[in-house]
Amino acid sequence: MKLRRRLTLAAFTGALALGTAMPAFAADLIAIITPAFDNPFFKAEAVGAEAKAKELGYETLVMTHDDDANKQSEVIDTAIGRGAKAIILDNAGADATVAALKKAKDAGIPSFLIDREINVTGIAVAQIVSNNYQGAQLGAQEFVKLMGEKGNYAELVGREADTNAGIRSQGYHDVIDDYPDLKLVAKQSANWSQTEAYAKMETILQANPDIKGVISGNDTMAMGAIAALQAAGRKDVIVVGFDGSNDVRDSIKAGGIKATVMQPAYAQAQKAVEQADAYIKNKTAPKDEKQLMDCVLINADNANKLETFALKN
Repeated sequence: MKLRRRLTLAAFTGALALGTAMPAFAADLIAIITPAFDNPFFKAEAVGAEAKAKELGYETLVMTHDDDANKQSEVIDTAIGRGAKAIILDNAGADATVAALKKAKDAGIPSFLIDREINVTGIAVAQIVSNNYQGAQLGAQEFVKLMGEKGNYAELVGREADTNAGIRSQGYHDVIDDYPDLKLVAKQSANWSQTEAYAKMETILQANPDIKGVISGNDTMAMGAIAALQAAGRKDVIVVGFDGSNDVRDSIKAGGIKATVMQPAYAQAQKAVEQADAYIKNKTAPKDEKQLMDCVLINADNANKLETFALKN
């Protein structure tokens, strides 16, 4: 009798141990991976995706890769090891990401990309990105108007391995280059970084004191540029960004940066989770793998409506 009671207790204890271990391989876990949390755009992605996932009843595993392809591979391995049912990813490189996503796909885990594309199709279930070219053209048109169609200007470019950096730059130039009196005197990468943009702007300003404008590949670099210009007493230089961050909104309202282009980061991330949910529950894939979401020009006229990469009614 005592032996039977001990065996029953052991079995019950084992069942409890198994039960407490189950969340590590939860049937309802979604992994959310973004470049970093210190950048407001990437933070908005993570917050939006996590909020939607929890609303739909999922557990979440939120991680960052710091734009390091090796670290990205490690965190995707973690998602696979935890038995995630889907991965929401803002990736670390159009080429460098392919092998890691293929590994996830081979493990039966679907991926839903946001913000940045990869260079192949058929590995991710969805690639939901901002219409960067359309947005860049909006920003460039506003920049041309603010510059009065003439003057020397500089361009701050994002991380060169990031497809979006090239697309935005191309969108800018397909508009600006039609105006022969607008002269590009400096074009430098600041790797999406505010600190690097500040330093690059100082150097550009020293070499080109007659500069009239700066067009930036993202808001973080625009904030670095405006800080360097203000430190040099150059409040006359026009700065235009891209992203639609609250920091730039506040700068626009204060008369600093003149315009930006809002990407719907929060809505994009939530849309990815909704599509992941449909795929997990019913194997329903979106009609198109690559999906574009249009951007919106933000200037002094509508900056008051901007909140966390979305426009309030």
